[in-house]
Amino acid sequence: MCFSGDQHPPLPPRSSEVGDHGPTELTSADGTRFAAYDAVPVTRRGACLVLLPDIRGMHPYYTDLALCFAQAGVDTVAIDPYARTAGIGDRGQDFDYLPHAQALTGAQVLTDARAAADRLRARSDDPVFTLGFCKFGAESWALAATDLGAAGCMGFYGKPTRVMELVPSMTSPLLVLAAGDDGATTPQENADFEAALGDAGVDHAFVVYEGAPHSFFDRSHAQWQSACTDAWAQLLGFIDAHLPGADRRTE
Repeated sequence: MCFSGDQHPPLPPRSSEVGDHGPTELTSADGTRFAAYDAVPVTRRGACLVLLPDIRGMHPYYTDLALCFAQAGVDTVAIDPYARTAGIGDRGQDFDYLPHAQALTGAQVLTDARAAADRLRARSDDPVFTLGFCKFGAESWALAATDLGAAGCMGFYGKPTRVMELVPSMTSPLLVLAAGDDGATTPQENADFEAALGDAGVDHAFVVYEGAPHSFFDRSHAQWQSACTDAWAQLLGFIDAHLPGADRRTE
């Protein structure tokens, strides 16, 4: 489990009111209809976001997080990845996510991300970023090696081993936010991932929060407020640094 049912995201630096928002449904190119959530800012930052969830699917935490990004000026569509096997339904505490996570393929994640990106691009010409958590942190990084055309692919505490073979094909910049005391990923795995990104010349920023546990941004954010505050600064700073006209550099 990555978070409990009563968790809410740490609040972002606020720069906008939330405009249109609420649940919707999208259709992938393979005909799959899946649940999504729109969160449109009143005052735009100049960026859009495809928000991938945690392994448990689009729990209410992620609709709340979509609203947080809208408060930071980022036009956001959060998506549920499990419609092919679980249908469109509740992803609350009792959802048995593991069989659906095991059945999901990277190609299906890409197809759904494309549908969300198309929705965002129909609303504006702002560049599209991606963000995911845990399993979908790695799925977000993997999108950097696809034709999605993301301006940047961000992920919290994903497993680097899931994407190492894709590193040479990555063309979108990466933001890696790693938990230093993550029971699912060793410090050596993180170090190897950062080295591989550097060797391949992938534009990236790699931040390790020493001592922080897996899911520090959700399950235990109250105990890791300084890390969460910095993580928001890293997310929004990475987005701003990769907007048109911004200076880009490899960390």
